Amino acid sequence: MSLRRLRIAVMAHCRHPIAAPFMGGMEVHAHHLAHALQARGHHVTLVAAGDSEVGVPLLPLMAQHYDRDYPWHQCHGTKALNAHLDSHHAASLTTLAGMDFDVIHNNTLHRFPPRFARAARVPMVTSLHVPPFDALRRAVRDSVAPWHVTTACSRRHLAAHFPDGPPASTRVVPNGIDLAQWPYSPQGNGQAVWAGRITPNKAPHLAIAAARQAGVALTLFGSIEDGDYFDAQVRPQLSGDIRFGGHLAGPDLAAEYGRASALLFTPQWDEPFGLTAIEAMACGTPVAAVAMGAVHEVLGPAGRFSGPDGIGLDRALIDAMEIPRAVPRRHVADHFGLDRMIDTLLSLYLEAMDRRHDPAPPVDFPPIELPPSLALRRAEPADQSGMR
Repeated sequence: MSLRRLRIAVMAHCRHPIAAPFMGGMEVHAHHLAHALQARGHHVTLVAAGDSEVGVPLLPLMAQHYDRDYPWHQCHGTKALNAHLDSHHAASLTTLAGMDFDVIHNNTLHRFPPRFARAARVPMVTSLHVPPFDALRRAVRDSVAPWHVTTACSRRHLAAHFPDGPPASTRVVPNGIDLAQWPYSPQGNGQAVWAGRITPNKAPHLAIAAARQAGVALTLFGSIEDGDYFDAQVRPQLSGDIRFGGHLAGPDLAAEYGRASALLFTPQWDEPFGLTAIEAMACGTPVAAVAMGAVHEVLGPAGRFSGPDGIGLDRALIDAMEIPRAVPRRHVADHFGLDRMIDTLLSLYLEAMDRRHDPAPPVDFPPIELPPSLALRRAEPADQSGMR
């Protein structure tokens, strides 16, 4: 691989700040991606909510994360939130167009960046972190080009976005973690843990039901994203061997994973990957999972599974606790290491850069899909004093 030091703009999703304790997997991914690229000697700028705290140069996409003023559960799909996101993403891309980046890694989930790459011939890698939704699906399909590489985090995830077959400019790039931050523990304590955003599509209530049926103590960890759901379906169940341990920073969560004998993983959506699961597996903790999305593909021999509705999860929990702890650790080391992910992404950055001048037909997007000013070729490098 080329030893050239690249200038890389990493665009993050801005619902939450990129700051510990992280709200979810997308925030963790952005943090580790920026730091790992910087550690390789590349010039990295993180484009994210202005209240992020990362330790690499930050170019604010907006002054603060949008969930503070436009809570997703109340504002998702509203004109007010859409206008807020559109204006800030357009302004951010205008700024980036005037800066001398070699490549942009887009993790925003917004419809403007992919079309910007296609129209202005900007080398870009777009990573898809969620199942397809209409605006993102159309943006990704509109922006296929040799210099715009699109990644999914599992084979099932890629197939969901391209059910008729993926174009040549797509790849599967599994998420990677630094195993040193998730130390191996050879012995569990006979109890289970659940970790993640407390929201219906993560379904901790299914974990509670399975643990009670199996007679296994359970501690839940994570941020309360949906307070109404927590109050209705989680809080009333907190008694005896079922407890809530709060939202922990990485080292504390790693210690809890290492102490447990199993992780309950209970998606009620088309789970693209499951970063929580591989973090626990790195600590030696096997997983009992609801079979949704890519969980079979990701967990492999380190998991035991129930049906999509959670029926049989109690049996899966008991069976998972019998898996030798070396199995999940080895599975993560073999497939989901951070260095492996960074190696792959760097090769994709170079591919996008090398193919910037490949032939492709012109495109003409309506203004609602891409502001006309962003369809122009990249401007000359401008003053970069906006970074901090």
